[in-house]
Amino acid sequence: MDLRSQASKEIIIPENPVSRFLFTSTRSATIWLIVRLYVGYIWITSGWKKINSDAWTGENAGSAIEGFIKGALAKAADGKDVTSWYAWFLENTVLPNAKVFGFMVAYGELLVGLGLAVGLLTGIAAFFGGLMNVSFLFAGTVSTNPLLFVFATWLVMAWKVAGWYGLDRWALSYLGTPWTRSKSRDSGTYLD
Repeated sequence: MDLRSQASKEIIIPENPVSRFLFTSTRSATIWLIVRLYVGYIWITSGWKKINSDAWTGENAGSAIEGFIKGALAKAADGKDVTSWYAWFLENTVLPNAKVFGFMVAYGELLVGLGLAVGLLTGIAAFFGGLMNVSFLFAGTVSTNPLLFVFATWLVMAWKVAGWYGLDRWALSYLGTPWTRSKSRDSGTYLD
């Protein structure tokens, strides 16, 4: 396919100055550093508490998540906050595997927090943090989840610069991105 026929199938809208600054300019990296460190701190502390809790990863692993799920199922039974399809998922997938999900949540929170704190694969870490926030929201738990989900979404959108003051500054230029075929390591530019 030549470029002319491909271009006729694409709609290109120029980026506005605000989103260009926030999502592509390294001048906004300080803003994302603050957001990243805040969200990372929340995930690290939450995950660390769970990892050191007997009810999440210890001798009674899974009991904390069982209690959480049973509370969500009670809300669903009362017709409050938890939809029937999500209640089905919790009852038939999570509850029978509570121990596994307890470990996944505890270590997932810690890993998301560490990724955000050090700025390594920031967009991916923020995506999985947002996925956990949405899961908690679907289960009827509000708490800080809406705010953390908003921050996670912004960090996903700002993935190119959110880790500038972090390990992404070097990791992304070394690893490349899935949509680049090859990379010139000498110049740090991507080649098609």
